[in-house]
Amino acid sequence: MSSLTVFYIGLFYFATFVLVAGLTYRIYEYWKTPAPLSIPTTPAPTTRTGAVFRVAREVALFESLFKSNKWIWVFGYLFHIGLALVLLRHVRYFSEPLYSFLVFIQPFGEYASFVMVAGLAGLWARRFLVDRVRYISTPSDHLILALLIAIGISGMSMTFVAHTDIVNLKGFVRGMMTLDFQPLPTDANLLVHLFLVALLMIIFPVSKLLHAPGVFFSPTRNQVDNPREKRHIAPWAAALERDNS
Repeated sequence: MSSLTVFYIGLFYFATFVLVAGLTYRIYEYWKTPAPLSIPTTPAPTTRTGAVFRVAREVALFESLFKSNKWIWVFGYLFHIGLALVLLRHVRYFSEPLYSFLVFIQPFGEYASFVMVAGLAGLWARRFLVDRVRYISTPSDHLILALLIAIGISGMSMTFVAHTDIVNLKGFVRGMMTLDFQPLPTDANLLVHLFLVALLMIIFPVSKLLHAPGVFFSPTRNQVDNPREKRHIAPWAAALERDNS
């Protein structure tokens, strides 16, 4: 194996470890963080089933964003729908055999990259063109968007500009999964794309992109609006109350 292949194998093992360990730790932190107050954003569901459906709508439809700002919702939804299709298309590099559903999704994922980048471009333009958003934007906000756009464009270049050997690429990816290491194609656009993806995996657990798992733990979304029917008290407060009684 070439030193380049060894470097990328090590890079992706490290990036995967950081991503999995970082997300696990963050989710554990979210899970353990107490919610001492009942603060669902009203109007809110009054049953647990309703709260589950509310979170589901938030995840699938970005309901609160749609209500607050239609333009941001459009660009955000374009990005996330495009990203979902692109990720589904990439499953072919990990799957053996290649199932019919993955074959069917390929052309949709191919052109969804344009939708994804267009959505990102709109979200980034907002940080320059809207005064109040520009004021609160930090360098990390711009760098994350630039990184995501660079990943999208470098990936599109392999589809529409300079094709890479996807058979050898799949062999490389599958080799990392099975410890049967295979050489990595040396196309420049592929190397850039993979490096940027690994970089995203490394910074994901410490970035604002953590809203992906964080939305499930938002008390304003997942709590039931039943303060008159049931007293809301955090476990630590209940224990303190028992000790003092």
